[in-house]
Amino acid sequence: MIPNDVAITPELIAEHGLKPDEYQRILDLIGREPTLTELGIFSAMWNEHCSYKSSKKWLRTLPTTGPRVICGPGENAGVVDIGDGQAIIFKMESHNHPSYIEPHEGAATGVGGILRDVFTMGARPIAALNALRFGEPDHPRTRHIVSGVVAGIGGYGNSFGVPTIGGEVNFDP
Repeated sequence: MIPNDVAITPELIAEHGLKPDEYQRILDLIGREPTLTELGIFSAMWNEHCSYKSSKKWLRTLPTTGPRVICGPGENAGVVDIGDGQAIIFKMESHNHPSYIEPHEGAATGVGGILRDVFTMGARPIAALNALRFGEPDHPRTRHIVSGVVAGIGGYGNSFGVPTIGGEVNFDP
């Protein structure tokens, strides 16, 4: 059992992936120094995958309202009126960090999250599109990541009968 009276040091905060200003926010929120368990919870919930630290500013630039938007994107998928009493459900998800750590499972759970959020809106997913982004093509790990991500997307989508019908792949140093 890990003791909960571990000293919270700048090094421990950094090991948890938190920046000094984020740690200050924790202090402001709870009004005291967090326990080791609480620090771990903040670390997990405020990581890139859960809170979109680096991409949030770009996601906010996407349109979420309009005359045909029935339900803007949020926790679940967005719903758009396409006329004749029909609607289409859209969902996008980033699994960059999980896919870097474990390419197959990271990508598969990304597809699972998208399908779940479409099902949640009362729809049946019929197809997927994937915009895949990878690092330097010549990096020693890139081939492994690409192979795992492609297999994870296909494996999860195919098990649900949701084919990937298109997409794009880009590499960037």
